[in-house]
Amino acid sequence: MQMELHGKHALVCGASQGIGFAAARELASLGAKCTLLARNEARLKAAVDALPGEGHSFLVADFTDPMSVSEAAEKAAAMQPVDVLINNTGGPPGGPAHAADPQDYLSAFNQHLICNQRLVQAVLPSMRSTGGGRIVNVISTSVKQPLDGLGVSNTVRGAVANWAKTLANELGPDGITVNNVLPGATRTARLDQIAEAKAAKTGSTPEQVLSNMANAVPLKRLGEAHEIGAAIAFLCSPAAAYISGVNLPVDGGRTRSL
Repeated sequence: MQMELHGKHALVCGASQGIGFAAARELASLGAKCTLLARNEARLKAAVDALPGEGHSFLVADFTDPMSVSEAAEKAAAMQPVDVLINNTGGPPGGPAHAADPQDYLSAFNQHLICNQRLVQAVLPSMRSTGGGRIVNVISTSVKQPLDGLGVSNTVRGAVANWAKTLANELGPDGITVNNVLPGATRTARLDQIAEAKAAKTGSTPEQVLSNMANAVPLKRLGEAHEIGAAIAFLCSPAAAYISGVNLPVDGGRTRSL
């Protein structure tokens, strides 16, 4: 199976920790040169140093400011044509959909869909110039089955999934694949925050909340970031050249729908 990515340049967002860093590490292990994009410079420096291989770099941008994200992506493409784009950023705060302030929806829409759009527009010329590319969006299983207590996230993630499917249709003739990876309950700082918030509301402990989450998964455990990273890296490899426009759950079988 052809998995090698030597000579490829990957721009990986939200890559200072969690799933983003795990994806960068898998891509780097396949030979890609990675540019990490996030807002915390100290974490980015540490993440770059921890990657296998050489020639990696980082850029600082805040996903609450789409213009800064666009400028950073343009810098990455100017350094070397971008062959792989991993769209990934933290999810919106929890809460029911009916109670969310309209500004919460606007903020999440900007942070996710608008930033993704700017990133694609920044790297698309270089992908076209090299005859193809890979775009992978890290979203959520809420695309297939809304998650309780994540009203804003459920809404915006669905918009991103449909945007991505549209892009897959539009960019296929350019040799560019567009896919979505849908992580389930995965051990990251984000999941710990969700568990702490739920524990505070229910009177249980974060450990009990995480245990209940694991028990809801057919495999009876939570996912690990490197397992999501491996799925992302596969979709970016030559072996996945004929896979485009899909939503790939990586959730231990938790999602009930096909």
